Amino acid sequence: MFEKLTEFFRNPISYETPMPEADANHVIGALMVRAAKADRAYLFEEVEVIDRVLAERHQLGPIEAAKMRAACEKLEEEMPNTAELAAILREAIGVDEMENTLRALWRVVFADGIELDVEEAVLHKVEALLGVSPKRAKELHDEIVARKKPIATKK
Repeated sequence: MFEKLTEFFRNPISYETPMPEADANHVIGALMVRAAKADRAYLFEEVEVIDRVLAERHQLGPIEAAKMRAACEKLEEEMPNTAELAAILREAIGVDEMENTLRALWRVVFADGIELDVEEAVLHKVEALLGVSPKRAKELHDEIVARKKPIATKK
């Protein structure tokens, strides 16, 4: 038994999450990951919200949602240009789905209870790239704030 364990640690099986297609569903997940990482801290609370949103949107169980998030993380790493991600969405989804996407992004930003300027900047960039007016974007932001009041705002 000990020999099998030492062999395993010498030659571990490596698993790499495959790169997903850059479809609207994975792009939305990648943007949620990008919003979570905007403050250079990718926290458990943010991961939990991303998994929950993916599970809700795609009727997934917790394991499938976590696998999809891992694929979205891979896509987020491989596609550094937020404009490219937003362009894929603009072509693939309608206004209602864009607004639902922005709601999901704000849920991720508020997951840790702190709204940072750097996170807001990412969200405002995505809003502009998706063609959502500043007025409507503010309404969506305020809608999520009303559901879950952030603990603090840091500028």
